[in-house]
Amino acid sequence: MNKEFDIEEELKKLPKSPGVYLMHDAEDTIIYIGKAVNLFKRVHSYFRKTTKSEKIKRMVSQIAWFEYILTDSELEALVLENNLIKEHRPKYNTMLKDDKTYPYIKVTVNEPYPRIMFSRTMKKDKAKYFGPYTSSYGVRETIELINKIYRLRTCNRVLPRDRGKERPCLNYHMKQCSAPCLKDFTAEDDARYAESVRGALEFLNGQYEPVLRSLQERMDAASERLDFENAAVYRDLIEAVRSVSEKQKITAHDGEDRDVVALNRDREDAVVVIFFVREGRLIGRDHYVLSHVSADAEDAEVLNDFLGQFYTGTPFVPREIMLETDVPDREVIEKFLSDKRGSRVTILIPKIGQKERLVELAHRNAEIIMENSKERIKREEGRTIGAAKEIADWLGLGSANRMESYDISHISGFDSVGSMVVFEKGKAKRSDYRKFRLSAGIGNNDYESMREVLTRRFTHESKSEYDSFSRYPDLILMDGGKGQVNICLEVLNELKIDIPVAGMVKDDRHRTRGIYFNDREIPIDTHSEGFKLATRIQDEVHRFAIEYHRSLRSVSQVHSVLDDIPGIGPARRKALMRYFGDIEKIKAADVDELAAVEGMNSKAAKAVAEYLRAR
Repeated sequence: MNKEFDIEEELKKLPKSPGVYLMHDAEDTIIYIGKAVNLFKRVHSYFRKTTKSEKIKRMVSQIAWFEYILTDSELEALVLENNLIKEHRPKYNTMLKDDKTYPYIKVTVNEPYPRIMFSRTMKKDKAKYFGPYTSSYGVRETIELINKIYRLRTCNRVLPRDRGKERPCLNYHMKQCSAPCLKDFTAEDDARYAESVRGALEFLNGQYEPVLRSLQERMDAASERLDFENAAVYRDLIEAVRSVSEKQKITAHDGEDRDVVALNRDREDAVVVIFFVREGRLIGRDHYVLSHVSADAEDAEVLNDFLGQFYTGTPFVPREIMLETDVPDREVIEKFLSDKRGSRVTILIPKIGQKERLVELAHRNAEIIMENSKERIKREEGRTIGAAKEIADWLGLGSANRMESYDISHISGFDSVGSMVVFEKGKAKRSDYRKFRLSAGIGNNDYESMREVLTRRFTHESKSEYDSFSRYPDLILMDGGKGQVNICLEVLNELKIDIPVAGMVKDDRHRTRGIYFNDREIPIDTHSEGFKLATRIQDEVHRFAIEYHRSLRSVSQVHSVLDDIPGIGPARRKALMRYFGDIEKIKAADVDELAAVEGMNSKAAKAVAEYLRAR
């Protein structure tokens, strides 16, 4: 927190310019991000004694200080606001819970011999893109079908440069590629390949009749030749093409690209449904769940926030966006989207006709999804937020919103590593996970290993106020009972840090049976959501530690501190480990004991003793 920050004084200094403002709480966490045409007026409005919603009142009561970023225009402020919201995810901003990327079909028309590929991004690389689509499986199926029909190449060879350098691939022998990589690929073959590419582009543009006619002719010809095997192949391809074409149930005759956006709300939950119409054909539908929606916010405000966040993150912008209701920043959003598309984008609110019916259809879909989601949302909250609250209640804590857990992994003291996992609101927050590679001299002493992990975690100097080390947890859950808890408490006491610490106590079958807290074991209901969450945390911290340790072993197999000692090779290392059992016993041995091991001599024994004692 900025202790020198005087809100009243800083309000007077605000410029009357467009920009973005960031509200911080006492822990320096960004709790709200907004944009303004006039920063002076907008930020002042939060601190005036006027009627505000309960959500805004709560937010304002938590503001410890604010900062702002000037922009040249309201449009720049809109773009910056949405980028910052996606980066920091403040709790008082309306948020998309899903951050999806859609698949595209990419045709590399910029290459001499074009390919049809799956892509998650649209680049300015002179290729032709189709989509976005909502089903990755459907896209891959379509690409496979097109390649079977038109026999286009799928390899990464640079043609014609690499022509004749290698044998053709299996696809050629399966008659699924015309093999332009062949040395004797002629000019006539080039023309046929170009014709196949044109046919594939027609197919992707929804012109299915030409390919259906061609396949029908081939099937009939094969039947006349009594070549029933090939006739069956063409029959199956015809059925596959018809299946693709019949999925386009809604078609507009104007051939436009448009998104149809509709909203349904239930207090602070909201669902937005988008229909994707490409070249007049409805190619898919998707929905987004919004969180942190103010109960007092108008539908238009919620849609306004959604449009900014959604189109900031999607590479494709259609020519039209159809809504149920107008939005406050309509002109600014249209300008932003037009600049992004490179041509005019219009936001429409249709009132009659086919377009209005399409918006109404999208709204009905949103209603159904919201109704179906209520029970699922309740169950999910029970598994996450409710479970975290249950753990807090068992321990008599006000909150267990953020929990951290740690684990150690090694093999006989070699390559010891530590792991840290973070759960927020009952969900794993993988972006805050951390790994620790531990000092070689510790060996297989789990308590000392844990001491090092905890000391490094709580003394680490954060490079950013937003990284995982800058925030302390509400509760530390140790993977073990009294011993592990006491080690953690010792470290925290030495560092004068006050954080509740509990341990997950296991039974004889290594299953969690209770929680050790404040010098006593608390029995817990093993069928409760809190127990299931504690078990998930326990399993996750194990998995993360083991995966990290495995990744190190895959690089250098089993590495010992002994490998770092001059004169100690693999044979002597193995002999020492067989004789003493672990690093700690080797460290405790004197020179004579070390020299007595098979393969060792006094010089090597002295080197081992001096090296280990120095560490």
